[in-house]
Parts: sequence; structure tokens; C-alpha cells
Amino acid sequence: MDVKLPPLGEGADSGTVVNILVKEGDQIAKGQTIIELETGKAVTPISSSAAGQVGKVIVKEGQKISVGSPILSLTGGAVEAPAAAPKKATAAKAPAKKPVVEQEEEAEESIDEEFEYTGENPPPASPSLRRLAQDLGIDLRKVRGSEGGGRIVLADFKTYIQGLRSLAKRPAAVTPTAGPASGSRPVEQIDFSRFGSIYKRPLTPLRKVIAQRMTENSVTIPHVTQFDNIDLTNLMALRKKYAETYEKHGAKLTVTSFAVKALVNALKKHPAFNSSLDEAAQEIVFKEYFHIGVAVDTEQGLMVPVIRDADKKDLVQISKELVELAAKARDRKISLEEMQGGSITISNQGAFGGAHFTPIVNKPEVAILGMGKGAMKPIVTKENKIEARLVLPVTLSYDHRVIDGGSAARFIVDLVAAFQNFDEAEVKIGG
Repeated sequence: MDVKLPPLGEGADSGTVVNILVKEGDQIAKGQTIIELETGKAVTPISSSAAGQVGKVIVKEGQKISVGSPILSLTGGAVEAPAAAPKKATAAKAPAKKPVVEQEEEAEESIDEEFEYTGENPPPASPSLRRLAQDLGIDLRKVRGSEGGGRIVLADFKTYIQGLRSLAKRPAAVTPTAGPASGSRPVEQIDFSRFGSIYKRPLTPLRKVIAQRMTENSVTIPHVTQFDNIDLTNLMALRKKYAETYEKHGAKLTVTSFAVKALVNALKKHPAFNSSLDEAAQEIVFKEYFHIGVAVDTEQGLMVPVIRDADKKDLVQISKELVELAAKARDRKISLEEMQGGSITISNQGAFGGAHFTPIVNKPEVAILGMGKGAMKPIVTKENKIEARLVLPVTLSYDHRVIDGGSAARFIVDLVAAFQNFDEAEVKIGG
């Protein structure tokens, strides 16, 4: 039997093999880890669904595989074959029913072959089957008949319908080298060495995942970006006042810590930003939890761990968790589960400089907050006085299929207010 790649969880349908932990001839147990798969920017151990001896390792390191793809074949499984029936037995043994996955694969093949009946007359089929095909809008010329003369029977028709259903459930392939505009046109290979000295570095498996996800998110989500500025002067005074106390409790009080709390307050007022679009069901899913994703810059690329139930945690817990998750991400010890289920994502580039930028929404979320580097600027106060204030540039990218411009404007106004009027009671330890 073949051991195949099992379902990987939310938003993950494929990955890259980074480590093969067994070899041909090994005796393995059910549940034993057989490969490590890089998917969704995390390295996930994949275990065997059965016990037996490894007959053949089908995958290779660096190979990208999808859910349902065979990983290895097993021989001599732990389950013994039933004893042969006595010769005097005359009852015919019913053929074993094929697994659902195998049935779907065979059905898909009937579609992938692009069969088409080429006879001058309509393909042979019963009148009742013709009426059924007409009612369902099915072209019988696309259905391969299994009976004599290519006659189509009900079983053939069912197989074709099953194939259409299987193909409809198959995730659309999006590659980082080709977008909708390029169609099936081959990618042009350019010899850059003609123009001068160069050196090359292969894409890492993680960088390939990032490229694929960013392309998919950019192409499939109609992005709109809202720009604004936040007066951080008062908030930074709070940070300075309590930073040392937080350090004594093993926490680092940062602008991102405040941003997590401010986002939770804004999400509570604007539920559409704490939602996801279920494209298959054509429904908007509103979340009653508040899980905030935080983009972490690592040597391998961008990773987004998630702080779960941020509404139920105080600023000390959030500050500690930010440090812990960032360290796990940079050490590549973070799990796929710890990067799933986000409500909204924060991308803070303040440590690197720069101002406004347009972040790409982290699908299946519907919005992302981008934060630049704060800078001192002259601001006209309510008293019509000009003062030097610390101003933080922020951008909010959102999915225009779910969120309208007016909603985004109201959201960012409330978000700015949450930063500028941060309650000191939320900063005090035990307050």
C-alpha cells in the first residue's frame, strides 16, 4: 500500500519535503515520523498511517507534494492476510470496494483525458439518460461509454459527474512565476551574465512557499490600502514609564505590544475585520475569538506566528508571548498550528526604517496593519499650537470583497484613537 500525504490543516494543501527520515527496507510503525514537510512557513513532521516495511521511498528532498500524493510504499504490513478459503467453497468473493480517494482519482482521470466522442451522430445512450444529461447541462460527447460501440450507461455518467465534483474541489494551482495574465506562456529564461558579473543562490523551500502565497494572495484578493498617522507621543511616555517594570517581569514592552491590544479594541467595534470569506460556501465567517498574527523577519523569510485569545491576556502576557514566538520563528521551531487561525496580522517595519507601505493581506484573513518608523514632526494641536510630536505612519490593507471603503475609514479612525488614548490602567501590572 502507499502512504499518502494527509490533510495539513487550514490553508495548507501542499508542502516541500525537507527531510526524509526512513529508507527502503526499514521496518516502521504506525504513527512513526517518516518525513518533515515545510508548509505554511513551518516544518511539520508527517507520520505513517500504517505499519510495515518500506518498499520504496517515492518522494525526494526538495520535492513539492500535495495532499493525497504518495510518500512511500509499504510491504509486509502488520495486518496479516486472511487464510485462503477451502477449495470446496463455491461462493464467489465480492470484489473489494475501492477507497473513496482512489475512486475520486479514477473519476478525475476520466475528465483529465479530455475525451470527446467524434462520431457524426449523437453518442449512443438511452433516452432517459439523454434527458438527464440535458436537464443537468452535461455534454454526452465528453462522457466515455464503457459498453459495446461506446454506448454510455448510467455508471459512465455517474463516473463523469464524480470527476467534475472532484475537479471542482481541487485547489487552483498558483505558481510564483506565472499570473493570470501570462496564461500558459512559458517563463522566459534570461542570461543575466551577458550584462556583467553575477552570482546565484537557489530559492529555499521557505522562500518558494512565501512566493507562492504572496502571489496567490495578491492575485485573488482585491486590495485597497488606507493610510493614516498616529500621534505616539503619549503612548511612548507610558512605555518609558513602565518599560523597566516589565523587564523585571521578564517582558519587553514594545509598540507591537500596544498594537495588539489596540487592534483587539478596534476589532470588537468592527466585526467585519475579524472575519474570513468562505469562497466555497459564499459566506462571510465572523469570528468570536481574537487571534492576532505578528509578522516576524527571519533569515529564511517572513513568518507569522499568532497570539491566541489576545483579548483575554494582559499586556505583560502579550509582551512575553511576542518575544517567545519571535524566537521560535527565527529558530524554525514554530509549528504550523501556531501560525494558523489569525483574525488580523500586524507587519511592523519600524525597527528597519521607512514610512508608509502597502502590505499584502494574509489570506484567509481580510485585513493587515502595516506600521512604519515613528518620526518627530510638527503637529498643529487642538489649541492651534505647533508642537513637535512623535508620529507613526500606519497603513491598513483590506479585502474589498468583504470590506467597503467607509468601513475601513471608520476602523482606522477608531484604531488611531485606541493608540492615542491608550488607557494607563491596561499598562499597569495588575491594574
